[in-house]
Amino acid sequence: MSTLIPHGACLLWQPELIWLNAVSDVLIAGAHFTTAFVLGFYVWRRRRDVMFRSVFWALAIFAAACGVTRLESILTLWVPAYGIEAVTKGVLALISVGISAGLLVLLPRIMVLSTRVQLQQALEALEEEIRQRRKAEAMVQRFREIEATESQVRQAQKMEAIGQLTGGVAHDFNNILTVITGTIEILGEAVKDRPHLAQITNMISAAAARGADLTQHLLAFARRQPLQPRSVDVNALVIEAARLLQPTLGEQIEIQSMLAHDCEPALIDPSQLSTAILNLALNARDAMPNGGKLTLETKNVVLDENYAAMSSEVNPGNYVMIAVSDSGEGIPASLLEKVFEPFYTTKDVGKGSGLGLSMVYGFVKQSNGHIRIYSEEGHGSTVKLYLPQAAGVADALPAEAGISEFVRGDESILIVEDDALVREYVVTQISGLGYQTQAASNAAEALVIIDGSQRIDLLFTDVIIPGGMNGRQLAIEALTRRQGLKILYTSGYTENAIVHHGRLDAGVLLLPKPYLRSDLARMIRTALAS
Repeated sequence: MSTLIPHGACLLWQPELIWLNAVSDVLIAGAHFTTAFVLGFYVWRRRRDVMFRSVFWALAIFAAACGVTRLESILTLWVPAYGIEAVTKGVLALISVGISAGLLVLLPRIMVLSTRVQLQQALEALEEEIRQRRKAEAMVQRFREIEATESQVRQAQKMEAIGQLTGGVAHDFNNILTVITGTIEILGEAVKDRPHLAQITNMISAAAARGADLTQHLLAFARRQPLQPRSVDVNALVIEAARLLQPTLGEQIEIQSMLAHDCEPALIDPSQLSTAILNLALNARDAMPNGGKLTLETKNVVLDENYAAMSSEVNPGNYVMIAVSDSGEGIPASLLEKVFEPFYTTKDVGKGSGLGLSMVYGFVKQSNGHIRIYSEEGHGSTVKLYLPQAAGVADALPAEAGISEFVRGDESILIVEDDALVREYVVTQISGLGYQTQAASNAAEALVIIDGSQRIDLLFTDVIIPGGMNGRQLAIEALTRRQGLKILYTSGYTENAIVHHGRLDAGVLLLPKPYLRSDLARMIRTALAS
């Protein structure tokens, strides 16, 4: 090496040429090293997303080697280290051959890569496809909502049609039952000293009572029963219901109460709510033939706008929830939508009328409440009643009081009843209680009697009567002609004459059909004393 001369000698050691070469090589070397760093860093950080990684690494090594040769060119200006420079260039030549061969092999694959314009077009096409898909999904969701809404409308129309039918049937049936119940009661008193005949009258009376319960359930489902809602302590009512249910359900069923200590009073008809809880408990008992647990739960809940949006019949607000749960067999999911329909039952023939849940449904809806049922086969069912909260302090539950004897009187009573059988029966019953009676089949006949000179202390009228004037209108007209006249209504099916929004008008006395003679006597005295 000592025989070689530095490259600077070839430049005649002219400073301007030497430093021009040195500075230029430094800058070129820096560019090579920067290129190598950028390529290597890019592949290292984006190693999962970079195509042709090996090519990038080869180019990075090639750029670094080129940078080394430029530094060696600076060295050889003063030191004749041409051997080291030759070795470096030899390695660089091999790398160059490898890179060239690799690029030629990859050229067909590189040529088919998408350009920036093509990628932009593909991106725009993808975004358009996404928009179209979202639009289609929105349309499908809208169709589902429309289908669900139409299904709810059809269900509501079907339930309304069934309600109108059952209400009309209940009206006529109650008229018939009024006569049957009353006459059997009279017949039972006449044959009470003849055991064989007394047994027959008891059977007929029991059958009439079942018929009366059936019509009551029909009216409840049709939402045409007159309710008398008031502020009720639901905890006290549930405790009383649990006490009465224990002997009915049997020892094999455990009753558990989970009552919220801060439960608000509910605006509800307490007697109808007790009946609803009884029906739910009896259904739960039938679902647990081998025994199980019945849970009664109360708490305050808020049904917000989001919940109300899922059900068109729900008004958002504060409610009192009563949940009746069992650990029984459960209900298949395919049958859950049918359980509130009247006469639908999964029980064996003769073991259920299919009106228990429909009665509860109608009562809750008529009370401006909400009802939901949850069930899973093999794990039991839960029915939740959402009842409107009442403002103020809850009223105490009334104590049950029986009538030991018929209360009699001597006042004059005008009876207005369009059904001839019922009218004849009522006249007979009221006359038997010592009252003076007059009868009319419609409002026109009644007004003629009212305009007469005979004494009338009480107007006892059916709510629905022919002649263009219902019982309420007749009573209003009668009061204008005879101030101070007492009014007592009766009906087997009430519309909006004395019941508005499912509630009995304030100050109205109603004797629902069918009724016993004791009920008739008690309500007459109540009306005369009002």
